[in-house]
Amino acid sequence: MSRTKAAPPRIDLRSDTVTKPCPDMLAAMSSAEVGDDVICSDPTVESLQAKIAEILGKEAAVFMPSGSMANQIGVRLHCQPGDEFLCESECHIYMYEQGAFAQLSGLVPKLLPGTHGVLTPDQFLRAINPVDDHALRSALVTLENTHNRGGGVVQPMDSVSEICTWAHENGLKTHLDGARLFNAVVASGYSAEEWASDFDTVSVCFSKGLGAPVGSALVGNGEAMVKARRIRKLFGGGMRQVGFLAAAALYALENNIDSLRQDHDWAKQLATSAVRRDGLFVDREPETNIVLVRVDPELGTPAGLCDALEKKEIGSFPFGADRIRLVTHRDLTQGQIDEACDVMERVEF
Repeated sequence: MSRTKAAPPRIDLRSDTVTKPCPDMLAAMSSAEVGDDVICSDPTVESLQAKIAEILGKEAAVFMPSGSMANQIGVRLHCQPGDEFLCESECHIYMYEQGAFAQLSGLVPKLLPGTHGVLTPDQFLRAINPVDDHALRSALVTLENTHNRGGGVVQPMDSVSEICTWAHENGLKTHLDGARLFNAVVASGYSAEEWASDFDTVSVCFSKGLGAPVGSALVGNGEAMVKARRIRKLFGGGMRQVGFLAAAALYALENNIDSLRQDHDWAKQLATSAVRRDGLFVDREPETNIVLVRVDPELGTPAGLCDALEKKEIGSFPFGADRIRLVTHRDLTQGQIDEACDVMERVEF
């Protein structure tokens, strides 16, 4: 994904990160009680951390400026330089965080190929390195739920539990990249606490479908979060009167989770319309708010399709060699979705 200086498209399906605070969220932000979160405490941050820890059934949480930082601190907590962690080959931690695990913490990934981002328990059975002076030490398993490059797929709960149980039985820690965890909650019927229960640490993002402007959290036991706070400072994530942002995240948790269901319905509507156009395919019906549309090379290229949509004031992104990505979110309207669907069925490129 590249940055552009052009004005945002009228119907912006590029990402669920493009949402803006609603008036009520802005009011909550402007009235927030704040302190200095680095040298003492910020009461609104403390409230947010307590709330998200409670929702996920963990002891404590640390507010972070970004999901990438939350993931990288989660990985670092469980590993030493020279260790390896096991992850799906197209997960966000590997694909979209600049290899920060190597640059910042001296870690190596072991990539396991998933199907639409989903790994099966049997893939892990021989994945741990033997105890040997020549080998990397296997220390951690990471999973992603929902999986971005898998098209917003929800990980199967039974597989998640089995993988995490195997990891703990073999002395490995577990971390969940739950940037879109609440999409999985709404789509699956399992609670956030149930999804988080098998993991030592979990990251969650407030600035995607939940609609806050900035922020993520890392959640785990109390001792781990004390260490996480120290690493956050090392990575440049110490923040001052950040309660203004924490207030937005609190508002999102209290008001915006249920509306994710609308986003999921819109994604299904877009997918249904896309496949009505000859040469466009959807390999898997969306479970959540991400639609991956595959382009027949005889018809054109993903970049060409995105350009054609842009001319109709619809934002999208090329996503790999043969696909584009469309993401629904709370700042869209039913009318805009209907218009986008109509364009998808007829677009020429």
